[in-house]
Amino acid sequence: MSELEAFRQAKDEFFQNDADSPLTLEQRSRFHGLSYFDEHAALALDLEPELLRPRERVEMQTSTGDEATYERWARVRFAVDGEPAELVIYRDPQDGALFLPFRDTTSGAESYGAGRYLEVEPTDDGKLRVDFNYAYSPYCAYCAYNDRWSCPIPPAENRLGVAIRAGERSFSAVPG
Repeated sequence: MSELEAFRQAKDEFFQNDADSPLTLEQRSRFHGLSYFDEHAALALDLEPELLRPRERVEMQTSTGDEATYERWARVRFAVDGEPAELVIYRDPQDGALFLPFRDTTSGAESYGAGRYLEVEPTDDGKLRVDFNYAYSPYCAYCAYNDRWSCPIPPAENRLGVAIRAGERSFSAVPG
């Protein structure tokens, strides 16, 4: 089993059985696993960050109408199927975690309409590991109209004109 397969299996187990699952008890009773795009090796990228100065604080709108504060930290540039793309990496001012919210042309059709998220990790050589195979839908995607979760909405500057066919696909609750 690959590292990605093990990650996905553990996530499905969490969604199915954990008390902190974003799924309701009713959804969990009918849950058979999340839907994922096939692993796409070309979308596992080690990218040189272009650090942004000054580090501007931004307020991202959330699904509940609140705001979440982040710093615009770096820009990364890459290609998807030969098409140029760029995204801004944000930094949580509280704990320093790097956060990549994005929308692409699969949003609303093959993946969650509001966009997906990705945790970004620095590599030993100063680059950033941006592996879209780990892209995930925010918890808001699983419990529509439930204000238990307040999820940042990817800003306009992180809306791609290309398809990222990696990571989680759209979630659809099994009808009762």
